[in-house]
Amino acid sequence: MVTHVVSFAEIKDQFDAYIGDIVYATMTTVDTRGRPRARVLIPVWETVDGTPLGWLATYKTPVKAAHLAGNPHTTFSYWTPRQNAVSVDAVAAWSDDLEIKRHVWDLYRRTSPKGAGYDLGNFWHGGPGDPELHLLRLEPWRIQVIRGTDLHSRIWYAARRG
Repeated sequence: MVTHVVSFAEIKDQFDAYIGDIVYATMTTVDTRGRPRARVLIPVWETVDGTPLGWLATYKTPVKAAHLAGNPHTTFSYWTPRQNAVSVDAVAAWSDDLEIKRHVWDLYRRTSPKGAGYDLGNFWHGGPGDPELHLLRLEPWRIQVIRGTDLHSRIWYAARRG
């Protein structure tokens, strides 16, 4: 059964619980020839004015940078053997603002949602201003949560779809 929800608030608790439990997401991008590339990463999520917003602390690898330059659309997939799943379709954009880096550094430390973050200092020893730390701002246009016990699926779309 598939249900479309109007407000992100209708799926937020389930979204937070599943992501907090699963933690790791498969991020998929596509190259200029339309071929997908997947990698496993840990984004963190917050809700701003009732809308989900994601952040990914990452290295700006040549492949990832080229894929997103050609097509900023990406998908993050979460899955657990209990068949609970979350799919986030988003538009990604690089953010180099130091204040935002400080905010995201703290967001990872606070683990948002609970259980999904980590200490970024384990990878970027220079703190939020480390020149190797890059951020992707993730603006979801579609989020689907699936409950494994009965495969009930709820889908939220942003008012302005990517």
